[in-house]
Amino acid sequence: MNSTAPLQPEPQPIAACTISRDVQEFDLLIEDMEAAMGENWGDLGFADALAFLEQPEAEELEFIAVALSKEDERDLPLIADIIAHAKRRGIKVVLIADEVSPGALHQLLREGGDEFVPYPLPEGELAQAIERLRSGAGPILPEQQAAPPKVTNDRSGVVIPVQGLSGGSGATTLAVNLAWELANVDRKAPPKVCLIDLDLQFGSVATYLDLPRREAVLEFLSDLATAEGERLMTAMVPYQDRLQVLTSPAELVPLDLIGPSEVERLIEMARVNFDYVVIDMPSSLVDWSATVLQAAHVYFSTLELDMRSAQNTMRMKRALQSEELPFEKLRFVLNRAPGFTDLSGKSRAKRLADSLGISIELQMPDGGRAVTQSADHGTPLAEGAGKNALRREIAKLARSVHKVNMSEARAPA
Repeated sequence: MNSTAPLQPEPQPIAACTISRDVQEFDLLIEDMEAAMGENWGDLGFADALAFLEQPEAEELEFIAVALSKEDERDLPLIADIIAHAKRRGIKVVLIADEVSPGALHQLLREGGDEFVPYPLPEGELAQAIERLRSGAGPILPEQQAAPPKVTNDRSGVVIPVQGLSGGSGATTLAVNLAWELANVDRKAPPKVCLIDLDLQFGSVATYLDLPRREAVLEFLSDLATAEGERLMTAMVPYQDRLQVLTSPAELVPLDLIGPSEVERLIEMARVNFDYVVIDMPSSLVDWSATVLQAAHVYFSTLELDMRSAQNTMRMKRALQSEELPFEKLRFVLNRAPGFTDLSGKSRAKRLADSLGISIELQMPDGGRAVTQSADHGTPLAEGAGKNALRREIAKLARSVHKVNMSEARAPA
């Protein structure tokens, strides 16, 4: 007699497994695993992983995703043992690392890690890592995304510092996006561009571009007096292979960690190897601020249409003129400038400039929420909000700077 009971589908084998101290701390990993593997994945703690890898069910695993944070480094021997067991059974290993030290990450990769993905997970990165595992392509490791650029010493780069005259006036936004626009200003002959974060304590260039803050940066800055160009290139981190970035150190350091002579040496090393050197300056004036100003070809100072910006601009003007420093190099950039039809706002901006005795040469529109969102996602405006009004103005500025630079380069001596 034939049964009329519906056939029950056989459960799908588990093809992947996350291994962590607590997977709930890696909520983005859960979302990406569900997107990539559907319901065909499971989760284990570090303590249970070794026992499971000895079971026959482990033979069905395509890969394991080992997620660890800085505090898991104390369990490094256990994690290394888990990876070794997986490799002996022919299981691929993806490392998901959240602020793990380079030494620990290197040890785990040496134990047999096939792929590395930083946490928080960049969009689509886990899926790409899984695809590379399946295709047999080699991993993209944090130190191997691109070889350090070669020292050429054949350039005479344009030095462009950016400094905010009040908090939140958009200096870092301008520096990051100007550097990126300069790096892409000529697709046929792209210039070499570097971005240096000299806000040693609270610099956020790394955050704006979702880059790691490497220990090599502090080592390089601590030995600037004798460092050579190769050390600078090694300390930099590439962004999409088009922009080289020297981030601020991972730890808080005093602003006088470097002095005028060291800063002069740093700028010279960058200038002879890049066409454009964009520097994100701290809001404070320090003993090497004058060194940067002297080396600058143009010095952008961002301000807003408020009293604090007006007072700080006047203080800056008096300080530079009293020391007979080249105040004329400053180009004032009005952030969140009034729109075309805001006649009242335009009148206020003109009165501000007249009362301070300055010329506001650049007026940047309010980019709105897209500016904050791009910074939070670690991407330039051109990547996440290409049609944004602020992005268009910064792109226009980059084209203007490049055009002037190329005209001067072609001019007869």
